Amino acid sequence: MERSTITKAAGNWINGAWNDGGTLRQAVSPSNGQPLGNYLDIGPEEARQAIQAARSAFDTTGWSRDRSLRSRALFELAGEVAKRADEMALMLAREGGKLLAQTQWELQVTVDWLRHGAATALLQTGGRALEAAPGLHFHSDPEALGVVGVISPWNSPVILSVRAVAPALAAGCTVVLKLPHQTALTNALLAAAVAATRSLPPGVLNVITETGSVGAAMLVDSPDVDMISYTGSTKVGRLIAANGARTLKRLNLELGGKAPLVVFDDADLEAVVPQIVAALVVMNGQFCCTGARVLVQRGVADRLRAALVEAYRNVRLGASDDPDAQLGPLIDKASVQRVDAVVAEAASYASILVRGGPVTEGPLAAGAFYRPSLIEVESLDAYVVRNEVFGPVQTFEIFDDEADAIARANATEYGLAASVFSGDLARCRRVGKAIRAGHIWMNCWGVMSEHFEQSGFKQSGIGVLCGPRAIEQFQEIKVYASAEATPAAA
Repeated sequence: MERSTITKAAGNWINGAWNDGGTLRQAVSPSNGQPLGNYLDIGPEEARQAIQAARSAFDTTGWSRDRSLRSRALFELAGEVAKRADEMALMLAREGGKLLAQTQWELQVTVDWLRHGAATALLQTGGRALEAAPGLHFHSDPEALGVVGVISPWNSPVILSVRAVAPALAAGCTVVLKLPHQTALTNALLAAAVAATRSLPPGVLNVITETGSVGAAMLVDSPDVDMISYTGSTKVGRLIAANGARTLKRLNLELGGKAPLVVFDDADLEAVVPQIVAALVVMNGQFCCTGARVLVQRGVADRLRAALVEAYRNVRLGASDDPDAQLGPLIDKASVQRVDAVVAEAASYASILVRGGPVTEGPLAAGAFYRPSLIEVESLDAYVVRNEVFGPVQTFEIFDDEADAIARANATEYGLAASVFSGDLARCRRVGKAIRAGHIWMNCWGVMSEHFEQSGFKQSGIGVLCGPRAIEQFQEIKVYASAEATPAAA
């Protein structure tokens, strides 16, 4: 089989070849419940082969020592993804439920981040050199950590994979990329781009799709895997940390979030309202940085409440490839039921401003559609305030002053991102400084760049990705010392 050819059932790329092992399964669209195609779901044997391939490629090839090759391979991979970007974006929209404009953005950013990784491989500086004492010389060099298991989620599988894969490859590591079954056909298109990248030696980047967690657990448990980079829930992140401790694995974790959107009474509400709505509906509310909490100063609470109620009652739902839709389907109907149960329970302790709920009639009823809900709540102990819902559900909370806003914003275990809206930029900076989160947006939401780090505080993660420090996550530092020879006696 040629490297660039996908099997009839979307397959897995292991050790430089398409692997026909695994169980045949069917991919289904969350927009209408209709089948999209077939894929091969890996089992323990395929996971073992992928780990072995990555270990062998790291131990027996010159990949980790050849930065020119690494840069060339990443630039080539970026080109191969760019060739397939339209097809991948459309498939990701159909499989994952995100709107097409959002998946198109994801693919463009993916290409940019791969190119950034390629540049990093060449531009990264080495260690230090120093004569620490007369005749005693030290120097240090960063070295590739080894084999990295990258475990990615279904909500943004391509970009969130590349966010870790690019710096890992740039550092000289080899990778097993474990992707979710919900986007299996998209995964196979990404694997096809990898297959067409001739500069990548066999085994350096292996791409596998799994329905369960057997392969992921093998990555975490295997002594042949040196590091896990995981994006997903805090609950699973804790399990990975606990199980990875048995082999003292390096961990890079981006976990859950409960992003507060803090609106002061001097904010421009006409500009703020569309951003708050976008913060909830982008990615259908299934995003670790979803603006799940609106914290509004009492003086403008009535105006903002009325504006958001009007906006959410009129959000237009539609299939992921509907150009007029504002909100697509959730990933599956089980998620619809889970989210709806949270809103139903909230009615016992909060005021439901917009009930939202499942779409049960009309052409969208066959899909996993959920209308947005807005819940006004006062108690910081409420479930809907403290826990990640992962759907288009937003709380509305009122504060009196800066200290109250900061206390409310910090009243969860999460610390991934937050927004502060105010006409006073100094206030934005002051409040942002006091909020325990890795990303603070001032008078905006969701703005990111490959040139700056992404990280989480508290229970939202360990380590960073993107920016100049990302490559350091995938490196060890080795220190060399030498002493000058003692002169021979006269």
